[in-house]
Amino acid sequence: MDITSFFSAIFISSAFVSVTIFSIITGFGPQSKKLKDPFQENDS
Repeated sequence: MDITSFFSAIFISSAFVSVTIFSIITGFGPQSKKLKDPFQENDS
């Protein structure tokens, strides 16, 4: 395996895992109390 493709695969995998962890923390972490549900706002 070429060294460039190896590091490219590592970079893409790291970016995917980082975005996934950030999304989970944003959705379920302490900051999630500030999030608004647009569907509940439109029901009233």
